[in-house]
Amino acid sequence: GTQRLPRAIGVSLAKELIFSARIVDGEEAKSIGLISHVVEQNEAGDAAYRRALALAREFLPQGPVAMRVAKLAIDQGMEVDLVTGLAIEEACYAQTIPTKDRIEGLLAFKEKRSPRYKGE
Repeated sequence: GTQRLPRAIGVSLAKELIFSARIVDGEEAKSIGLISHVVEQNEAGDAAYRRALALAREFLPQGPVAMRVAKLAIDQGMEVDLVTGLAIEEACYAQTIPTKDRIEGLLAFKEKRSPRYKGE
C-alpha cells in the first residue's frame, strides 16, 4: 500500500488513508480514483462479475498485439519518469508497425468496417 496507493490516488490522500487505517466504501473508493466502477449488487450476487465481463467484451475486439504492448507500456511506464516512459511507449509502438494486425486495422478503417484481428 505504501508504494501503489500514492501512485493511484496521490501522496496526501494515501497518507491520510494509511495513517488513519480508514476503510472506504465503494462510492468513496470510486470518487478518489481508487477503483473505476461501482455496481449495485443483483439478486444473483454476481453484479461485479457481470460488469467485469462487459468490460472484457469491450476489450475483446481490440487488436491483441496492440493490447499486449499497451499493457506493457503502461505497466513499465508507471515505474519510471515521464521521459523514460515515453521511450518505452515508442519502443512498444514500434513492435506493432510490422504486424498484420496493424495493416488489417488500417484497411478496416479505409473500408469503413470492423477490423478482424488475428494477433499476428
